[in-house]
Amino acid sequence: MTETPEPSASYRIVVKKSQRKLYLYNQDKKLLKTYKIALGFNPVGTKQKQGDGATPEGKYYITHKNPNSKFHLSLGISYPNSQDAASGLQRKLITPKEYEMITTAIQAQAKPPQNTKLGGDIFLHGHGTDSDWTWGCVALENNDIKELFDLLPIKTPVKIEP
Repeated sequence: MTETPEPSASYRIVVKKSQRKLYLYNQDKKLLKTYKIALGFNPVGTKQKQGDGATPEGKYYITHKNPNSKFHLSLGISYPNSQDAASGLQRKLITPKEYEMITTAIQAQAKPPQNTKLGGDIFLHGHGTDSDWTWGCVALENNDIKELFDLLPIKTPVKIEP
């Protein structure tokens, strides 16, 4: 199985789902700021497939920025990663070709395919933290996503923990 690369970056994000918190660290692993978050409407456990409402768990990175998001602003997350793809292949949710496409994209630190049965379009985005309401994304308050959107470069590591 191919490991998700650990890009060197100025910042790192750690999401702790059980705490409903996003932690921003610098390259020296110093905690800079903590943000309140909301998760998918099925918040316990990792994402298994398209439409399950679960927020994925694992090591990811920011793939792109969307300044025109319908959720204020958004930062794309590299879901599915290689581990998600291996699980999907084992469960026969994806084909060997799709597995190869996902792992190749992850190795290149690119955006993996978003249209498999594993699902896709996982983002950090705005529009509030009052309840777990997303389809698997991590939601923040609009002013918080603006801060992260302006600060974080593409390929910033994002670790999502239970």
